[in-house]
Formats: sequence, structure tokens, C-alpha cells
Amino acid sequence: MSDNKIEKLIARLKGKEKIRILFVCLGNICRSPAAEGVMRAIVESRGLEGRFEIDSAGMGGWHIGDLPDKRMRVHARRRGYELTHICRQVRSTDFDNFDLIIGMDDSNLSDLQELAPTVEAENKIVGMATFVGKAMRCDAIPDPYYEGAEGFELVLDLLEDGCANLVDLLS
Repeated sequence: MSDNKIEKLIARLKGKEKIRILFVCLGNICRSPAAEGVMRAIVESRGLEGRFEIDSAGMGGWHIGDLPDKRMRVHARRRGYELTHICRQVRSTDFDNFDLIIGMDDSNLSDLQELAPTVEAENKIVGMATFVGKAMRCDAIPDPYYEGAEGFELVLDLLEDGCANLVDLLS
């Protein structure tokens, strides 16, 4: 999505009474529930709870009904985030129910674009790296599932930066 399209999307959303955001990764056990938890905490800390509806989902259905990955919950808890989301898979109705659908990497974005039922729905899809500051130097939020502790910490660093920037843009 071009910078101009993102600017138009953000401008349109700024005027909404409630902004509905869905974070998406592959299995909904690491990156997207962490993004949901980080975003909720930032929104709450700024007193904006009534302005946002935040959820997460996965492209695959392998972990439906599970809590997020224990390693991600442990790393998140150390930073003050409780990840209590119950994993679910992306549904076609999500394109009607959310204003902004944020994929964690190019594969997620491609899958979401294929799933989008209309051009309007496709225009709601944005990469999370779009909101991460230039100093963080990333073009995607890497999947920490097969990484060590550093992978989970990096994801949380990127999400804290990106979610704070996103709230700044929307409020």
C-alpha cells in the first residue's frame, strides 16, 4: 500500500468515533496477540479505551481456542502485558467488522489480500512495519516462534514502537 493510501486511510479513521483494529499473524499465538496486548495497554495508558476496539487473529487454524505461546506470554508479562487472548482464525466477516487489518509480515499481507472480498476490504490491510519508526529498521515483524528469547524481545520492541506510533497517528 502506498504512503498516500495509508495517509488517506489514517485521515478517514481519525474522524471515527470508534476505530476497530485487527492484528493478524500466521497462527495467532505470538505476534498478533502481543500486538493486541501492547495496543490495549497503550490505549488504556492514554485514556482512550472507548475509542478503540482491538482484536487479533491468525491466518491458520492450528491454535484455535489456545492461549498465546507461553514464551510470548512470559516475555510480555515481564514488560507488564497480560496476554489472555484466545486464539482464533481470520474470518471473512472480519473485513466488515474492522476498519484496519494489520498484518505482521508479507506472507500475512498476501494471504489477507487474497481473502479480502472487495477492493474496499483490501484497502483496510496494512503492514505493521508501516508504523514502526525508521530507527528500528524493519520491513516486517519477524516470527519469533523458532527463535530464542531475543526473538520475542525484538518483536515486543517493534510492537511497542509501532503501536505507540499508530495511536499517535489515530488520536
